[in-house]
Amino acid sequence: MPHWDGRAGEQPPPPPMTISVVIPTYNERDNLLSLVPQVLALGPGYRVIVADDNSPDGTGAVANALAETYPGRVRVLHRPGKAGIGPAYVAGFRAALADGADLIVEMDADHSHRPIDLPALVAAAADADLVLGSRYVAGGRVEGWPLPRRLLSRFGGLYARTILGVPVSDLTGGFKVFRRATIEGLDLDRLGADGYGFQIEATYRVLQAGGRVVEVPILFVDRVAGASKLSRFIVLEAMLLVWRLRWERRAR
Repeated sequence: MPHWDGRAGEQPPPPPMTISVVIPTYNERDNLLSLVPQVLALGPGYRVIVADDNSPDGTGAVANALAETYPGRVRVLHRPGKAGIGPAYVAGFRAALADGADLIVEMDADHSHRPIDLPALVAAAADADLVLGSRYVAGGRVEGWPLPRRLLSRFGGLYARTILGVPVSDLTGGFKVFRRATIEGLDLDRLGADGYGFQIEATYRVLQAGGRVVEVPILFVDRVAGASKLSRFIVLEAMLLVWRLRWERRAR
């Protein structure tokens, strides 16, 4: 850890940056148990906020145990029921702001977002308001998904990008680093969509506000354990959301 001995003419080192990683959970106990230590091992500035939607598999209890193991570095939000990933992220964002985080991270609980990729995203945030871990820029790729899931993801991103007219290759991606000021500039009460829709809207709102968005290539791998939360409702919601956002822009 940097040490300043107070010698004349020298300035003390800046305080370490605080990076709050928000992880929504629903039935992710096995994944969470291994993911949280990997994130915290990245450095002393990393913190984890688990937003659990009352998982029946005991994920909340696992999160509590991790908070006891890493006091001051893991915070658990126990939500009353399964309300979706969007509201869980918003709750996590509010908690991160209250905790004084400098950077706020979105990260899936299922190991599809690799902790070893996070430092590159954090570094890119020095010159961006929002950094996206992208599967679909040069150097990014997906492993473990069957062809139908790959096609759905590709189509969803292209569909949203075309309708909204924004230069982002991975609009549906959920591995993100926001600057504190970027989150503070969003109207969090407006971000009510779930799944793909939430990811699209959050990025779009940043772009609307004139924010600089940068994409960093990542390797996205299929979940290690548990079941996917993707549903037809989430896909339909995202498809309709992009049209609402477009009409909203035209009405201004």
